Amino acid sequence: MAIFTIGDLHLSFGTDKPMDIFGWGNHSEKIKQNWNENVTNEDTVIISGDFSWAMTLEEAFQDFEFLHSLPGIKIISKGNHDYWWNTMAKLTKFLRRKSV
Repeated sequence: MAIFTIGDLHLSFGTDKPMDIFGWGNHSEKIKQNWNENVTNEDTVIISGDFSWAMTLEEAFQDFEFLHSLPGIKIISKGNHDYWWNTMAKLTKFLRRKSV
C-alpha cells in the first residue's frame, strides 16, 4: 500500500473550460495514464483540492465519474476553486444518489 497526493486537477468533463488554454494539452488523459501506471486498488490518493472547474454538483458529476474509474481509495479535500462543494452533507447525499 502506498499513499499519493495530487492537487489542482481542474477537471472539466461537465464544463467548457479545457486546460489546453493553459498549456496543459490533453491533461485528463495524462492524469489517467500516470495514475494507472502508479496507483493500485490498495493505494490511497489524497486529492488536495481544485479537482474540478464545475460550479455545481451536477456539472462535477462527470469529474467524479472519472475519479471513480481510477484505482485506489480517494480522499478529497475542498480547494479554493471547488465552487461546486457547498456542504459535506449535500456532497454525500449527491454522491449516494448518483451511486459514485
